[in-house]
Amino acid sequence: MDQAPLQVKLVPYTIDSIVDNTNETPEGVSLIQAPVTWEESDQGEGIVIAVIDTGVETDHPDLKDQIIGGRNFTTDHNGDPDIYEDNNGHGTHVTGTVAASLNNDGVVGVAPKAKILSLKVLSGEGSGDYEWIINAINYAVDWRGSQNERVRVISMSLGGPHDVPELHKAIQNAINNDVSVVVAAGNEGDGREDTFEYSYPGSYNEVIQVGAVSNDLKLATFTNSNTEIDLVAPGVEVVSTYLDNKYASLSGTSMAAPHVAGALALIINLSEKRFGRSLIEAEIYAQLVRRTLPLGFRKSSEGNGFLLLNLVEKIQEIINIARINVTKD
Repeated sequence: MDQAPLQVKLVPYTIDSIVDNTNETPEGVSLIQAPVTWEESDQGEGIVIAVIDTGVETDHPDLKDQIIGGRNFTTDHNGDPDIYEDNNGHGTHVTGTVAASLNNDGVVGVAPKAKILSLKVLSGEGSGDYEWIINAINYAVDWRGSQNERVRVISMSLGGPHDVPELHKAIQNAINNDVSVVVAAGNEGDGREDTFEYSYPGSYNEVIQVGAVSNDLKLATFTNSNTEIDLVAPGVEVVSTYLDNKYASLSGTSMAAPHVAGALALIINLSEKRFGRSLIEAEIYAQLVRRTLPLGFRKSSEGNGFLLLNLVEKIQEIINIARINVTKD
């Protein structure tokens, strides 16, 4: 008898509330100091982020101008590769956190001028074959836009218990092609820092694995702890876009990862402007790690610390003040 294919599932999440409308900069976007970097980073303009998830609501007012393309790898929508509409809600929420437009209505994402390549790999029920994920990663790496744009960041808020060599190989190929891969850590945490929970692809060393904290910078009780956590970001009561042109507050490491994916768009623009050249993936990762603030938790829980985009500038400001004071003395 044929063995059923291994499956990847959405990182579980909690729906806190759903509303018809809102007009706010989500607290998490402000907390990581995204808005203060928008001018110098051009709000992520020119950067394409592939969101590998349940698809996206293409006519949502905060997202319709952000989508540069997409593809369906699932059997949903009769398997039509050109229909990547979200029939779950998760992908639409994640996409909004990454790049919802700055239009004085609804919500705004971390990188409001970045573009989204929406790759549907999970069904309406929130599960998908590993083959779909692998094909989507490879598609993202090979994709080129009409102006020869390419994907610089992949965001995945999904995972499974199996270490699949083909999946690992696809991720390594992405990294070798200078595509940063951001993955949610998972929500199997038990609130203890001395036990580890591993999920794939998050546990691969090559990816940027993101844990979750609350808006008061406390470690979320559900966030996974393991030896491959890279950093933490807001993941509790995150407000973003949702189905039927609505908005929702959701909680989970699924909500933390897109903060980092959007931040990378800003960091890439900031850093490449300063260096005057394109940076490879390892250099982009180094720039990301420079913008983290340790919170005092174990490394297996917070990695390098909390994402804080303006940290480098704040440190430089403190140094300059110290120099002035020394000169005065």
